[in-house]
Amino acid sequence: MSVFTDYKKELMDAAHNERIRLALSRAIASFRANIDSALKKFPHTIKMAEEVRGIKEKAIVEMERLAQEACEAIESNHGKAYIAKTGAEALRIIDDLVGKGKLIVKGKSMTGEEIGLREHLEELGNEVYETDLGEFIIQKLNSKPMHILSPAVHVPKEDVAHLFSTLTGEKLEPDIAKLVATARKLLRDKYFQADIGISGANVVAADTGTLFLIENEGNIRLATGAPPVHIALVGMEKLVPTLGDAYKVAEVTWRYANYTVPSYVSLISAPSKTGDIEKTTTYGAHGPEEFHVIFMDGGRTELARHPILREALYCLRCGGCLYECPVFAVTAGNFGDKYFAGIGAVWAAMISQNIEKAASMAYTCLTCGRCKIRCPMKIDVPEMIVELRKLIAEGT
Repeated sequence: MSVFTDYKKELMDAAHNERIRLALSRAIASFRANIDSALKKFPHTIKMAEEVRGIKEKAIVEMERLAQEACEAIESNHGKAYIAKTGAEALRIIDDLVGKGKLIVKGKSMTGEEIGLREHLEELGNEVYETDLGEFIIQKLNSKPMHILSPAVHVPKEDVAHLFSTLTGEKLEPDIAKLVATARKLLRDKYFQADIGISGANVVAADTGTLFLIENEGNIRLATGAPPVHIALVGMEKLVPTLGDAYKVAEVTWRYANYTVPSYVSLISAPSKTGDIEKTTTYGAHGPEEFHVIFMDGGRTELARHPILREALYCLRCGGCLYECPVFAVTAGNFGDKYFAGIGAVWAAMISQNIEKAASMAYTCLTCGRCKIRCPMKIDVPEMIVELRKLIAEGT
């Protein structure tokens, strides 16, 4: 079967799947209520989003310079930093750091998903645990993420109860609080047994090399703080010039991701250290002894040179556009290829180089513009889709 035929079947199957429709209807209603509440309570966020758009516009143009500056800052603070031109190069760097036969705890990372990081590490004989609840559910279902922030958004609580019942051997009811407690029990010891913790980053300040990690579950804090080695894989579009810029990007990101304030915001700039004995700085205290950051290009610098499609790099990964997309509302992540909906078509074409899938997605997008209205960066997805269709038709 062709890519187009397979894609059409996936979409139609999803559109007629009552479980997906049930789960998404619940999620969309919750999201809209939460984000409206967050923006009403903190109205300054709307103005700040305009400022962040300007920060991103300038940063994207100088990604390579910012990546080099961040590497120098991290190295000066006793960490190790790398620039990977391609996804394959990023995997090679991680292979050298990880090796084989390791226990790894991993936070949710779209950049990791982009290059199939977990599957790659498992093929090398490592035991990898996704620690984000949604990603853990997807991993155990042997399925694929259906949303950039809520990968298991299409899985209703009844199905989660069945899955966890199978994993534990206990009969579990679809009580969400009890299901969350079960996941905690299944994963808790893994953080402290792990050889390596892997994360992404929401934004990175180039001047200090500081990674910002926004979360609610606490899994990223444990995965990056308990194991002796922390490896971060970061797309170069996450870089901004200064620590002050990064604070603003982080705040806009979490507000538009539907939270008034997240439970945790971790700022990581170096491996753990102490100066408590004779004021002598010694690395490897209670936290990781090693801190490695890989900044991945993977087509981003090329995308940044396109006058229209470059807007895809402004994306904060808040996920709000997906909850507004009429097609996503009935198909979930089946309208996607690693990244989803209209903006995902640009990523499929320019980053994944999956032109057939990109074409399928580009012509599925309704160009209705609801995503642009919700987007804090006001990314013009309809304009990008029209341009992408043109490029695909011209074969360029």
